[in-house]
Order: sequence, then C-alpha cells, then structure tokens
Amino acid sequence: MTQAADELLVQAEGLRKVYGSGFTAVDGIDFQLRKGEAFGFLGPNGAGKSSTMRMLGCVSPLSGGSLRILGLDAAEQGSAIRARIGVVPQDDTLDTELTVRENLLIYGRYFGLAKPVIRERAGRLLEFARLTDKADDQVEALSGGMRRRLTIARALINDPEILLLDEPTTGLDPQARHLLWERLYQLKSEGVTLILTTHYMDEAEQLCDRLVVMDAGRIVAHGTPRELIGTHATREVLELRFPPNEQQAGAEKLEPLAKRVEVLPDRVLLYCEDGEATLAAVHAAQITPVTALVRRAGLEDVFLTLTGRTLVD
Repeated sequence: MTQAADELLVQAEGLRKVYGSGFTAVDGIDFQLRKGEAFGFLGPNGAGKSSTMRMLGCVSPLSGGSLRILGLDAAEQGSAIRARIGVVPQDDTLDTELTVRENLLIYGRYFGLAKPVIRERAGRLLEFARLTDKADDQVEALSGGMRRRLTIARALINDPEILLLDEPTTGLDPQARHLLWERLYQLKSEGVTLILTTHYMDEAEQLCDRLVVMDAGRIVAHGTPRELIGTHATREVLELRFPPNEQQAGAEKLEPLAKRVEVLPDRVLLYCEDGEATLAAVHAAQITPVTALVRRAGLEDVFLTLTGRTLVD
C-alpha cells in the first residue's frame, strides 16, 4: 500500500453525542478512515448513524471524545473542514424554483469560488451527473433519481476530498440506484473518499471497502463485508417454508441439521456451510417443506443477527 493510500483522513476516539434531553445517541465509538476508501455505517433507526454523520460534517458539536478530519480538529476547526468536504443529506435541499445549472452556480458561491471556476465545474458536474440536457430545466420538473444526482453534483462543487452521503439512494427505483452506484464508483476511482449510511445491504456490499454496524449508539462489529459475513454468518442459508400449522414442529426437527435455526413468521432459516447438503439431510430426516431455497449468506443476515428483527421507529 502506498503512503498516500495509507493516509488517515478521519480519526475518531471515544466519540460521543448526548442531546439536551440526556439521550445518548453516540456512546463512545472509535473508528479510522483512510484516503480513497468507501466506508459505511449500518444500523437500525436510532442506532446513532445520522448523529455520527452530523459530527463528521462539523454541523453538530461533539459531546465527548475526539474527532480529527483531514488532520484538523473537528471541535475547533469545523469551518476549515467544511470547506474541504461535500455533504449529501438524506433529504434533498435543492432550490426547486431555480434551474439545475443555477443550483450549482449559487452553491459554488458559498465557498468563495471565482465565477469562471464555478462555471467550469458546473459544466463538468452536469456531465458527470448525466444532467447536461436538463441544465436549463427547473428542479421541480426532475425525477427523484435526477434530483439525487444533482444533489451529489452540488456537493462536489468545492472539489471535496471527502464526500458524506446519508442514505443516498433511499426511495429510488433500481435503475436510478444502479446509475448512482456507477457515479459513486467513478468518484472513488478519482480519489474521492466516501462515507455513507444506508439501509440497503446490497448497496453496502457493492460500495463499501469497510463498514461498521451500529446499534444503540455503539459499534457492534466492523470489517470488510466479506469479513463480517464470515464472522457473523455461515457461507450459505437454506430457507424452508412449511404450512402455517406445521412450521414450529418442523423447525424443532431441524435444530440438529444446521449451525443455527431461525424461525420467522413465514419461513425457517437454516444457517449452514453447504445448503444443498443440508437440504439433502432435511429430506433424509423425512421432513418435507413446501418450498426450499439455497442462497449465499449476505450482509442482511449479519445485520439481523447483530441488531435483531424488532422494528425500531
């Protein structure tokens, strides 16, 4: 690994966020982020992801611990850090009464950039976001996917070294999501460091070099997607469905056949290394499911194992 690639851009130690009500949203977490990485935060609602992102964006003060970004102290040098990062919030904050191009031009002024520089970057970013043919259209007329691409383009107007993305593809259809992934891959290949939160496990697997799983304000696991799957899940999962009145009885018979058996309202999951061999063992035990599916274990299995299946509002 080269010295540049190994450069630490973010160092958090004992990072805490406590709100005025006394609620602890982030409870003493440690993490490091290196130049050129795509780093993800996963976790259920209320896990502390957005609070962490707001501290990384230097728009929410730390309650404890230390946070250094680009070699600067986030508690003391927030303005200097904000000038060198880009932020894509969960909700678009575009000016819908302006045109696509005007949104970029006006945002560039906030960073004190010269007008010729803003115009050149705006043209380049419109091409990057595949919005050149929409440059003179009002934002109000854009689709959701186009608005997200414009929001990302706007966040790049100051040529940031780090791009923060909070739920970048929430609410988009599959085609729009994949186009955004393509744009983010391009940014990473150009040396932009990405930090993102997402509820989509496939997105985390596709985009993130490393990630952490948060729950109740703490980091409960960290590593590459493959490391997390290898540590907290099995290689494969066998999904079996039974008639409703036979599911519990069937699940009890399956316990000896897998490393772990999880009973859900609509199916039974068998965590195993070889799904086909486990399915053969199920049939050999004269257990007859209605349907059977063997699939590779993924981050969703890790996520649910670590944080549970209880809905958090």
